[in-house]
Amino acid sequence: PPEWFMQGGQGDTVRLQALLKGLFTYIPGAARILPRGRTGGTDSAVYCYEVWMKHLTMLHAHGMESVPLTLAELGPGDSLGIGLAALLSGVERYYAFDVVRYSNRAGNLAIFDELVGLFEKRAGRPSLGWPDYDRYLDGNLFPGDILSEQQLGRSLSPERIEHIRRSLLDPDANDSMITYSVPWSGVEIMERGKLDAVISHAVLEHVRDIDATYRGLASWLGPGGWMSHQIGLVSHGITREWNGHWAIPGPLWRVIMGRRPYLLNRQPCSAHIASLERNGFEISHLMKKHRDDGIDRSRLGGFCESRDGRTWRYWGRCKGEKRRRS
Repeated sequence: PPEWFMQGGQGDTVRLQALLKGLFTYIPGAARILPRGRTGGTDSAVYCYEVWMKHLTMLHAHGMESVPLTLAELGPGDSLGIGLAALLSGVERYYAFDVVRYSNRAGNLAIFDELVGLFEKRAGRPSLGWPDYDRYLDGNLFPGDILSEQQLGRSLSPERIEHIRRSLLDPDANDSMITYSVPWSGVEIMERGKLDAVISHAVLEHVRDIDATYRGLASWLGPGGWMSHQIGLVSHGITREWNGHWAIPGPLWRVIMGRRPYLLNRQPCSAHIASLERNGFEISHLMKKHRDDGIDRSRLGGFCESRDGRTWRYWGRCKGEKRRRS
């Protein structure tokens, strides 16, 4: 798309499309005619299968001993596929929280049927991706140590598969295994200590207030609960450079943001780590994927401390003693 130059000759560019979208949101009724678009992959059963396998495997590798019974996902996007994969692995209750309703019943049912086939075949992870977790998988690139034949014998029984299907068809039923809440707003949506685990994938770079979010997650998780998050720190196409969004002045950023329900919070890795620790989490494992291209650190105007990582990921366990004080 065309580009508007913020600082001519410097290469720091804001794409005109991003600027116009922000301006467009100020027009009354414009949201109804804007194309909804896609959120990033969960309209594919294979993608959902792989994302769940990655989170489950890495959580298990760093201390979570079994498949959690209660699980929440932030920002499921185009489908509930990641949560459906979790249910087929043995999760008993799945909560999905989003700010916009992208998922629909027909799409979820189609993805569910494909996921059942992948689990019945014990399909190996579809692609290598990042991070590389093959060393935790068996010879068929399947997490057989976690999802044993005994475990899958229970979670893939015909009665249980039908129960999950009924939950998709009637999520408000008393015995539903699925709660899909849109829009998600406020920690009061979930009772304290309800969850065993929380996951998100390319979501927490979008939430407006990361401290309030982590504080809410701390209240939802019981002592010893776990979280796994993969957070992308790229500009998502707003600028030509992957990290150019950190150089955009505040007034211009507010125009780009407009009245959208979410965009990017521009928080660095260090801010997430500080918020986690402030809200009583122990970080069990942290991984960063770095890039050497993009805008140089000296040109980012001191917006934040750490901008050299493209994506970072951690697996964190909730400290029971701090959880009780929160």
